[in-house]
Amino acid sequence: MGNITAFSCFIFLTFAVFTTARPKSGPDQKCKSGPVDLVFLIDSSRSVRPHEFETMRKFMIDILNTLDIGLDTTRVGVVQYSSKVRSEFFLKTHSKLESMVKAINEIVPLAQGTMTGLAIRYLMNEAFTPGQGDRPKVPNVAVIVTDGRPQDRVAEVAAEAREKGIEIYAVGVARADMTSLRAMASPPFEDHVFLVERFDLIHQFGLQFQDKLCGIDLCLESDHGCEHICESSPGSYTCDCLPGYRLNTDGKTCSAIDLCAEGKHDCQQICTSSPGSFTCDCNQGYHLNNDKKTCSPIDLCAEGKHGCEQVCIYSGPGSFTCDCNEGYRLNGDKKTCSPIDLCAEGKHDCEQVCVNMGPGIFTCDCNKGYRLNEDEKSCSAIDLCAEGKHDCEQLCISAPGVFTCDCNKGFKLNKDKRTCTNMDMCNTVKHGCEYQCVNTPGSFYCVCPEGQLLQEDGKTCGTCKSANIDLVLLIDGSKSVRPQNFELVKKFVNQVVDSLDVSAHGTRVGLVQYSSRVRTEFPLNMYHTAADIKNAVMKVDYMEKGTMTGLALKHMLENSFSEAEGARPASRNIPRVGLVFTDGRSQDDISEYAKKAKEAGITMYAVGVGKAVEDELREIASDPVDKHFYYTTDFTAINTIAENLKLNICPAESQGEVEVKDPCACENMVEFQQGTINTLDLLTEKLAAMASRLEQLENQLLSRK
Repeated sequence: MGNITAFSCFIFLTFAVFTTARPKSGPDQKCKSGPVDLVFLIDSSRSVRPHEFETMRKFMIDILNTLDIGLDTTRVGVVQYSSKVRSEFFLKTHSKLESMVKAINEIVPLAQGTMTGLAIRYLMNEAFTPGQGDRPKVPNVAVIVTDGRPQDRVAEVAAEAREKGIEIYAVGVARADMTSLRAMASPPFEDHVFLVERFDLIHQFGLQFQDKLCGIDLCLESDHGCEHICESSPGSYTCDCLPGYRLNTDGKTCSAIDLCAEGKHDCQQICTSSPGSFTCDCNQGYHLNNDKKTCSPIDLCAEGKHGCEQVCIYSGPGSFTCDCNEGYRLNGDKKTCSPIDLCAEGKHDCEQVCVNMGPGIFTCDCNKGYRLNEDEKSCSAIDLCAEGKHDCEQLCISAPGVFTCDCNKGFKLNKDKRTCTNMDMCNTVKHGCEYQCVNTPGSFYCVCPEGQLLQEDGKTCGTCKSANIDLVLLIDGSKSVRPQNFELVKKFVNQVVDSLDVSAHGTRVGLVQYSSRVRTEFPLNMYHTAADIKNAVMKVDYMEKGTMTGLALKHMLENSFSEAEGARPASRNIPRVGLVFTDGRSQDDISEYAKKAKEAGITMYAVGVGKAVEDELREIASDPVDKHFYYTTDFTAINTIAENLKLNICPAESQGEVEVKDPCACENMVEFQQGTINTLDLLTEKLAAMASRLEQLENQLLSRK
């Protein structure tokens, strides 16, 4: 205590020396305060301006000029900190004043944050360690100079530093926080905490301590703060206490020697202390025995001295607590009990309904239309539709525990709210069909007489130019065709396209090339104008190799006329037309898929050139074969085929001329007769279907009765 107190006086003196701007003292003028290990911890955060840092640098150098520097006297270290900590030199680094001053003048500020707690921990763990020059039994003193509030916690780490024997002086400037300074400094605060408005005023706090350092009876001439006894020594003083008291850690106040707290008594339970003596007592619920030292317990439950309504629990000598039976809760008076209604308190896990069954007991139930699940907590809706517990004829719409009936599209619900009646759309709406309206469930479609096609509006009928067809052309790209002839084939395709009314809702065209393999050049749904199709045709590359016509027919049937590739649904009655162009015998069988294509309702045209086999072409072509089969010996003549082909695809538009038939000619009368028979057959089939449906409805009505 004597050494630390002496150094406190020496610090104050150095402040005073700085303030009076004395010339540097010679070695014989330095204050002999005894060996001390001193570390300056200086704030170099960005808030410390350059000229302020220079003032702090001069402050340290002026203090050093008053010290007896040496490895056996006063050792000094300097640490600067901001967001990080950096030691400028340790206690062991310099033994002479000149080298210390040089090192201080070379310090470069860090100019970052203010991590004061981190810096204090560095003092403990690095600066004041034997490895860095700290000496045993020599006072450790730290002078912290800061201008701002710490950005980390300092109280705990500063307390730890003080417990390790480091005496801390906290010097605050300008924006420094007094609370933080007091948290860092050693007691008493009036000797260890300083706060000034700006850096150039630090010297003000040195003046008041100049006379306290050397050769003065500080007990007589200073406010020493000793509670009992002040014992003076040169340049310092120590506090002592009266007999029966001991000095506290603050070095000034005294505390009575507590024999009870130190265990120097023989009381069984409670020791009541006074300086140098004690008396025994007992805890609540015990009484002191005659020996005035030991105690005996009091059982209030056993003695019936408790007042509990239901259960008394012995909780120790002279003590008890009240409790309640299961299903009850202790009231606020801690004695009486009330029944627990878990449902009312919401302390249950029932999904819908909680039923109180008595104190602390409940069961779960469900709302109407729900049933309790196996977990006896959650509920599931009763789906009468899914369980088949309904009498709806067609559709059952479920709600918890109830249902309503509805009908499929094209049917309406009857007054009994159970059965359904088919809606005859053709008779109940203005369908607009030019020729004939055909009912479907909840809808209808229009059809046209033989020889005419349904137009884009889906209602009127017309000739080929305004008709809708899906046309897929299969062109032979085998090696025998040769490149120059393949170009003629592409022009042939474009002649056919020119004769058609191409659009998304009118005629659609797809192109497939085949040789030893099959390749879709473009599907039905890719192009919607004749110009786009013709451009795409001219860009087709010649495949070469073999002639697999059968494979091409299979690809056309299974892929080209699929809805995925743009073919319109069969229910719309859009004619599907396939045109095969080849120059030679097929290298595979064509019979199977030629037959299947025609059975699928595809009108097949066969065009042959050169070495094409007539029998194969006829097998591919639809009936009548003569109207669906064309042949020429030379590729240069295929443009003539394109003109003739228009006659059969568009029978009413051959080069702008309309073929006029003689109604009295035998073949025309037979054709008319056949068309009439076909129409009658169609009506007969529809009538039979309606009769079958009526019979089904009658059977359903009878089954309900």
